[in-house]
Amino acid sequence: MGWIIFIIYVVGWHIGIYLLFKKAGFKDPWKGFIPFYNTWIIAQHCGIKKWWFWLQLIPIAGQFITIWMTIIFVMHFGKFSLLDHILTVFVPFVYLPYLSTSGDARWIGHEGVKRYKKSTVREWIDALVFAVVAATLIRTFVFEAYTIPTGSMEKTLLINDFLVVSKMSYGARLPVTPLSFPFVHNTMPLSTTTLSYLKWIQLPYKRLAGFGHVKRNDVVVFNFPAGDTIINLPGYGSFRTYYDVLRYEFNGDREALKDHYPVIVHPMDKTDNYIKRCVGMPGDVLSIKNGVLYVNEKPGFHPPGLEKEYLVKMNGKSLSEEFLKNELGIDLEADENGNLADPEQNIVQLNEPGSYIINCTEQGYQNLKKIEGISVEPFIDNNVGPLFPQDPQHFPWTVDNFGPVRVPAKGDIIQLSQKNIAMYRRLITNYEENTLEERDGKFFINGKETSAYQVKQNYYWMMGDNRHRSQDSRYWGFVPETHIVGKASLIFFSWKNGPRFSRIFSSIK
Repeated sequence: MGWIIFIIYVVGWHIGIYLLFKKAGFKDPWKGFIPFYNTWIIAQHCGIKKWWFWLQLIPIAGQFITIWMTIIFVMHFGKFSLLDHILTVFVPFVYLPYLSTSGDARWIGHEGVKRYKKSTVREWIDALVFAVVAATLIRTFVFEAYTIPTGSMEKTLLINDFLVVSKMSYGARLPVTPLSFPFVHNTMPLSTTTLSYLKWIQLPYKRLAGFGHVKRNDVVVFNFPAGDTIINLPGYGSFRTYYDVLRYEFNGDREALKDHYPVIVHPMDKTDNYIKRCVGMPGDVLSIKNGVLYVNEKPGFHPPGLEKEYLVKMNGKSLSEEFLKNELGIDLEADENGNLADPEQNIVQLNEPGSYIINCTEQGYQNLKKIEGISVEPFIDNNVGPLFPQDPQHFPWTVDNFGPVRVPAKGDIIQLSQKNIAMYRRLITNYEENTLEERDGKFFINGKETSAYQVKQNYYWMMGDNRHRSQDSRYWGFVPETHIVGKASLIFFSWKNGPRFSRIFSSIK
């Protein structure tokens, strides 16, 4: 449907330009059918600087310049109203042919346009439209601001760090859902139910050439893979996924779930934005052994700010507020009663007296070990929970003992079996848009029986630097190439009870 509308738009625009060339008395009006050459002619007759013509060749942004040149061309027929220009932008395939037959429209030339004076209101409207278009282009294709909402990347990134996310590092992704309200993501401001986009047009995935590709250990912003369908209530969304609730509370009964919860289905580019570190590239084999990440059987990258949980037995000792802040990086804050508290739950007391789980960096761990009389060791979570691929019979993995798992690469041939289908079911159906049926122990993809599947795109494995406080690929699996938004490159501001000046304009490692 999107391509049909696009073709109608482009073909109708060219027909309209030809008819207006004829109405204006231009020599050889048939030249209006020649792409780009027609805008060269428009520039000549409308007094538009030639460098604007060449700027049209810039991908995406150039199309907006073509639209602007078309508006200038329409003005040379005496059409200056906002309505005329709106119709020129959105329905040129109707408006331009209409203009060519209208008795009210006549070619007034460049001198006629120069005699027209805009009202102050119109000047402000034009300036606002230009600002919105320019900012939208920059946000879509160059860079975007992003705010850290959770502690899943601490201490590398902190809550209320404001980041610059480069869209050009991996190549800007063209909008899959182009009809949307500017500057918001998936819901309108001050609303959790009003969608900020229209699904009338859905374009195929396409990414422009960038300065490079995703590299291992990059900090990456991406669309949450399991966020295409969400329960639209506080505490759910991307925090407690629709698929987990469907699987564990409703035994896969979608209709029963819809009867209990409000459900929203988002297009791929409108799912919530997540930020994690890419620890696994296409073709990598990852595993976690006793809390240590291994990539291709070698210890993975250990970010300086990486946090883990440690089991600490105080044995009658105590830790001062100063030690917690300076040696462990844990800030205590006064609660509503004036008592010091740990709002981020970095210290959790266990049932055994004097025993705690403390979440801190490797340096914090070493600082704890220096205190005589305290016993401290890495905490290993061996509880088999709702982890990817949600098949504990065949994959009895835990947060700290996980894998091995191979990250799929484009072109991989996967041999399908009852033992591994849970790992690839979502890849085949959701990410690569096939139908998958299982009948009598056999697999049918797009209606054809098969025992193998060839992967169509690259995938990545994302993990948070706050290893025990991160919902990441261990819970929902692979991140498709289509979902990559950009690279987190710079912290331009940071706030906690005031500016955190030491973090402002710091790079992300």
